[in-house]
Amino acid sequence: MRKINAWLFMTLDGVIEAPEKWVIADDDMFAAVEADYANSDALLLGRRTYETFAASWPERGSEVPNADWMNNTRKYVASTTLESPEWNNSAVIEGDVAEAVARLKQEDGKDIMVNGSGALVRTLMRNHLLDELRLFVHPVVVGSGRRLFDAESDPVEFALVDSQAYNNGVISLTYKPTGASDTDSTVRDAQQPVADA
Repeated sequence: MRKINAWLFMTLDGVIEAPEKWVIADDDMFAAVEADYANSDALLLGRRTYETFAASWPERGSEVPNADWMNNTRKYVASTTLESPEWNNSAVIEGDVAEAVARLKQEDGKDIMVNGSGALVRTLMRNHLLDELRLFVHPVVVGSGRRLFDAESDPVEFALVDSQAYNNGVISLTYKPTGASDTDSTVRDAQQPVADA
């Protein structure tokens, strides 16, 4: 069974919105991201993240790290409003997102990567579909913006499975939801929509 692994850049105060404004570059950190991409052959995104990526990555050539992977890899978009995605190898998930993702996990292939897409990550956790959550916590406080967890988030317990400190002050924390396992694809609250559709 394929695993679904999510990673997000996050500030100390929990904000994940507009990381391009506060991400601190570090070669070792980005090398870790590239390793995650190498172990994946599909990208699962929420609509907001997809539209941001689709507006920039197609303009980047092979000389840009990860551009070939981003542009050529199969992309699935969780959205009820996006109809005709134009970015190469993109498809909109039709019907219930949790059920569709559970089916994707059953297919042959490498891991499925989720990049950003906070509302989608919460949906995956709610339905016990997320296998790993990796947070790159940046030593900045921005005060406002969308957060990964909010007042509507369901309680979830995690086990820390890896951590790494980088020279730029960023700490990578990798968690596994303790209620999910590699074979657990139970779908709960299937009718609850993805918030960033």
